[in-house]
Amino acid sequence: MLLYNSATRTRQEFVPLHKDIVKMYTCGPTVYHYAHIGNLRTYIMEDVLDKYLRFTGYNVKRVMNITDVGHLTSDADEGEDKMLKGAKREHKTVMEIAQFYTDAFFEDCRKLNIRRPDVVEPATACIDEYIKIITRLMDTGYAYFAGGNVYFDTSKLARYYVFNDFNAEDLAEGVREGVEADANKRNKNDFVLWFTKSKFEDQALKWDSPWGVGYPGWHIECSGISMKHLGEDLDIHCGGIDNAFPHHTNEIAQSESYLGHKWCNFWMHVHHLNTTSGKMSKSSGEFLTLSLLEEKGYDPLAYRFFCLQSHYRKALVFSWENLDNAQGAYLKLIAKIAALKPGSSVVVQEDFFKLRDKFTAALDNDLNTSLAVTVLYDILKAKTTDDTKLAALDHIDNVLGLNLIDKAIEKRAADAAEKAAAEQAKANAQFAVIPEDGVEDPTITARIHERQRAKRERNFEVADRIRDELKAEGIEITDIPGGAKWKRV
Repeated sequence: MLLYNSATRTRQEFVPLHKDIVKMYTCGPTVYHYAHIGNLRTYIMEDVLDKYLRFTGYNVKRVMNITDVGHLTSDADEGEDKMLKGAKREHKTVMEIAQFYTDAFFEDCRKLNIRRPDVVEPATACIDEYIKIITRLMDTGYAYFAGGNVYFDTSKLARYYVFNDFNAEDLAEGVREGVEADANKRNKNDFVLWFTKSKFEDQALKWDSPWGVGYPGWHIECSGISMKHLGEDLDIHCGGIDNAFPHHTNEIAQSESYLGHKWCNFWMHVHHLNTTSGKMSKSSGEFLTLSLLEEKGYDPLAYRFFCLQSHYRKALVFSWENLDNAQGAYLKLIAKIAALKPGSSVVVQEDFFKLRDKFTAALDNDLNTSLAVTVLYDILKAKTTDDTKLAALDHIDNVLGLNLIDKAIEKRAADAAEKAAAEQAKANAQFAVIPEDGVEDPTITARIHERQRAKRERNFEVADRIRDELKAEGIEITDIPGGAKWKRV
């Protein structure tokens, strides 16, 4: 299995650090608002990786954080705390906001068939871990106290920029709108590990620490949570490409300075979901949620299918037309699977394994889900039995998560019901129900049609029961050629 490693900028064979487990960490949401569909693209692709590792036989332990404290609006160390911003917006406490949007996030995950990680840890639950890490960084000279805050000293590192060879001058404060220089920093790329002083003195959540009452910076939480649950090394760390700098860069800096050795083996970054006007974000005005897609009539799994049609390392452009095309293709795929006849043949093992191998070859090639989706159509066109096709589709859908077989069963049932309804409507049109007084009664007409259907199906017990019920209500039925007459008595 080859994966692109953002840290080395090469595709490498994935070999776990330990024989008995793959340790995987994925950056979770900042729960101050609903996740937008750009966020959800990242979680979908991480889910495919998680499921594929399990599919190929690995024992995986996946950990995800929930950021409920310390994430600032600039994603660096400046600006208003996102959680506090959400609390002010909705006139709730920070913890009420965190719980509500955590639940909302996992409901979106459920609709998208995203497996819940083995461990989900809120940032507020690991304060002791952060203090432990920061204390050692202070003791070893990697951190310093200034202006009431604890900062990581990036000048102590032989190499700070891991994912790209940045020019230090290109990352000066003020390059991004709204970013203000912090006079307490020794170096412009230093970052806060622990705040006791900030521009926002009304920070809701604070804890005692050796440096005063305060709260952790954003970057320290992932290091602390990862080490708490996965130990001192990681096989894979995932996240959106916008996390590469500064968040993941700072995670590596503080983690490896604390540990004294390499921390994570593979870094996987999912690229942006863009609109025609640029990157999708909550602040850009293009705030599209999964619930909004549902309100417009889209199946959440059609959005998952849309994401799978593109490689995770390519920016994906969202438009309503593109989503329409994806939903149309998804529904046609379901219809083709529904046309297969389960139980009509046998599973040909040789054919099954050939089809499975085409699928694994696609995902072994740096998780190429677009090729994996193509394999679905290859299966449908394969010269083998329907039961072999269904078995192969069901097997690989454990990774793709498109509910192919269940959706096909629903489609067959809906088609059968529609066909039966059409046949019944045709039968009703050919069977006249005539009121002797000329006054139509839709309820009585429907019950007489129901009696006629029971007779046609030779269910005379039901037919007689309906006749007796109508008679008890004062309705007398007289059968005539091609229909029935009725009157009130």
